[in-house]
Amino acid sequence: MSKLPLAIIGIIVIVLGVVASSTLFTVDQREQVIVLQFGEPTKVIREPGLKFKIPFIQNVVYFDKRILDLDPKPEEVILSDQKRINVDAFARYRIVEPLRFLQSVNNEASLRDRLGRTLNSTVRQVVGRHALPDLLSPKRDEIMVDIKDRVNKAGASFGIEVVDVRIVRTDLPEQIANNVYARMRSERERIANQLRAEGEEIKQTITANADRQRIVILAEANRQGQIQRGIGEGERNRILGQAFGQDPEFFKFYRRMAAYREALQGEDTTLVLSP
Repeated sequence: MSKLPLAIIGIIVIVLGVVASSTLFTVDQREQVIVLQFGEPTKVIREPGLKFKIPFIQNVVYFDKRILDLDPKPEEVILSDQKRINVDAFARYRIVEPLRFLQSVNNEASLRDRLGRTLNSTVRQVVGRHALPDLLSPKRDEIMVDIKDRVNKAGASFGIEVVDVRIVRTDLPEQIANNVYARMRSERERIANQLRAEGEEIKQTITANADRQRIVILAEANRQGQIQRGIGEGERNRILGQAFGQDPEFFKFYRRMAAYREALQGEDTTLVLSP
């Protein structure tokens, strides 16, 4: 008989535990909650703490309060100058009206799909009105603000606030990029060949000027040499004339000895003289 009350107490404790777990739930400071009763929302809870609900009748749905990110695939856009580029953009958003969020998209996966399509469509619409230089200038910030405002306006119907939209990068499609690189390479080769030709022309001009100056310098040096040789010959003849005038016999003897010195070259030279 004593075991039966204990079993009943145990069953009561278990039932009370199940009821308590179905009645109590916690809300984290990073979350917000919608309480549903038979699938219909009854209230929204944003304050963190321990909360209560009717067991087995009500259930709760949790949504994140933090800033979330959306990074769809890059989108190909035709610019106003008819150039094609791949635009990679991302958005940051947060859920500000969880009830509207639940009623419009139900969950984050559905939101990412719909908001991603909205973002890509807006990017095509806004970026397509500009030329490529605008995306590489300070005007890029104005373009991103315009996209953010448009996406935020569309996101209001989902119960979200778009905090920021950024264009990560803008790339040319692979085929167009290869064509552009080929044209750039051809242009650089053309400029390089032109610079080589201009350098060769300058080289030829410098070489010709150097050759002309060399010829002029050599001619001037030869002229000066001829002048100096003429002056030297004249001075020599003057000195010889003075010497001849002082002692003609000695001068004849000296000239004869000089002629012998020039003529008697080598060891086998023979000279025949009179007695």
